[in-house]
Amino acid sequence: MIPCQRHLFDIPDDIAYFNCAYMSPLMHKVVAAGREAVALKAQPWQISPPDFFTTPERARTLFGQLIHAQADDIAIIPSCSYGTATAAQNIPVAKGQTMVVLQDQFPSNVYPWRELATDRGAEIVTIPRSMPRGGNDGWTPRILNAIDQNTALVALPHCHWTDGGLIDLVAVGQRCRENGAALVLDITQSIGALPFDVEAIQPDFAIAAGYKWMMGPYTLGFLYVAPKYQNGRPLEHNWIARKDSENFAGLVDYKSEFQPGARRFDMGESANFTAMPMAVTALEQLLEWGVENIQETLAAMTATIAERAAPLGLWASAPSLRADHFLGLGFPGDVPDGLPERLGANNVYVSVRGQSMRVTPHLFNNEADIDRLINVLSDVL
Repeated sequence: MIPCQRHLFDIPDDIAYFNCAYMSPLMHKVVAAGREAVALKAQPWQISPPDFFTTPERARTLFGQLIHAQADDIAIIPSCSYGTATAAQNIPVAKGQTMVVLQDQFPSNVYPWRELATDRGAEIVTIPRSMPRGGNDGWTPRILNAIDQNTALVALPHCHWTDGGLIDLVAVGQRCRENGAALVLDITQSIGALPFDVEAIQPDFAIAAGYKWMMGPYTLGFLYVAPKYQNGRPLEHNWIARKDSENFAGLVDYKSEFQPGARRFDMGESANFTAMPMAVTALEQLLEWGVENIQETLAAMTATIAERAAPLGLWASAPSLRADHFLGLGFPGDVPDGLPERLGANNVYVSVRGQSMRVTPHLFNNEADIDRLINVLSDVL
C-alpha cells in the first residue's frame, strides 16, 4: 500500500478530484520538467542532434518496462487514433470476415474498424452489455464466444472506459491465436494503474495515450507493435524514422531502410522537446511506485467508496468484474441531470459516461476527499 502522495501534486485541500479517467493532474516535477524543456527551446543552440534521440529512447525503454516489452517494440504516437489507424493499415482483413468490438467502446477504437469494414467488405460484430444493473458482467465469456475462424481482428480495451468492466485479456489473446485473429488493444484507461504483460497476452498492437493513468502530457502516447508487424507500413514517412537519421549532415543521402523495430511507426517530430521530458519523468515515478502497488492501493480506495455509496442507492459491479482502479457507480434510474456540474460546484470532480458515474481516484486522494464525495452525493441525490 502506498501512502497518500498528494504533496507531489498541485491539488488544494478543498478539491476532491476523482477524475483520473478523464485527465490526470501533473506532478510538480513533471511540470518542472516541462518548464525546463520550454526554457531550453528558447535557446536552441543548446539542443544538439543527439538530443533528438536520447530522450525518446529513454521513453521507449520506460514504457516497455510498464508492459514487459523491449524498446524496439515501441513507437511514439500523438494519440490513440493514430495508433489504431496504424494497426488498421497493417492487419489483413478479407471480404466477409468479422471484427469484434464492445458496445459503447471508446470511439477511437471503433471508427477505424468501421472504415476498414466498409473498405474491405467485412462486418463489425458488437458485443452487447449484459444486464442493465449488471454493468459489464460477463464481458469475457461473450467475447470468447464471438471469436471464430472467420474473425479477422478483435479490438478491445483492458477495462471498459465507462465503468471499468474488466476483460481477461490472457484468455482473449489465447482464443485469438487459436483462430488466427489479430488482437488490437486500447490500454489508455488501464496502463500505469493495472498490470499489463505483453508476454502473457500477446497482442498484435497495444495503444496508449499518456495523459490519463500514465500521468503525462497531452498529445503524446505509445504504440506496442508485435515483432511480426514491425516490417509493416507506417502512416507517414518522416526523416527521423529512416536508417542513419542520426547523421544530420547525411540526411540528403535518402535511405529506403528504416530505423530498427517499431520506430518506423513513430510520428513526425517524435523528439517533442517539451512533452517528452515530461512523459519520461512521469513514467519514472510510476515505475518507482510499482504498478502492482498502485493497483492494490486504489483497490482499497474504490472498495471503500463503493461501500459508502451503497446506502445512497448507488451500485457497482462486483470487484472481480471490474478493474480495481476504476469505479462505475450506477443509479436506480437514469443518471440525474447535471450531476457532474452539481458535484463540481461543491469541488468534487467525477465524470458521467453512458449510464455510469465514473469515480477514478489516484494516489493523490485521501480520506477527506472520500468524505467530501459521499457528503456531496448525499446532498444532491
